[in-house]
Amino acid sequence: MNRRALTRWLLASALPWLAACNRPDDPQAALDATVQRLQDALEAKDADAVLALLDPKFRAQSGESEGLDREWARKTMALMFLRYQQVKVIAVTRSSQVDVAGGQTGRTEAQVLVTGAQDLIPERVAPYAVQLEWWREGDDWKLRDLRWQ
Repeated sequence: MNRRALTRWLLASALPWLAACNRPDDPQAALDATVQRLQDALEAKDADAVLALLDPKFRAQSGESEGLDREWARKTMALMFLRYQQVKVIAVTRSSQVDVAGGQTGRTEAQVLVTGAQDLIPERVAPYAVQLEWWREGDDWKLRDLRWQ
């Protein structure tokens, strides 16, 4: 990657974060930035960053399966990151809303494609409709519930 491309990439990566920093009292901007950080951390294969965004009471597919908690998330990421050299999460559509009453919860709905590849050509492409429920702790948003179809 040449210097100009690297500079553009760094600026593009920093803009959502800088925008959220300029409006610390805007829960919607903070939620949007957190959703983007989750996507970026998954693509960077940074399991620690993903786990830092999960609420201590995190659950996936609540009510359908037992044991889909933070430990399940850690193990699932470890397996996927070991299996695939490259992981992409392509948000075809994404919409986040902070609940009006109190502003302590938020929801994100998205249509995503998750790809895994060892080289340039994806070996696995899976479409998902995902719903994420977020809880606000101070100025931070934490992912409490994840559902997908």
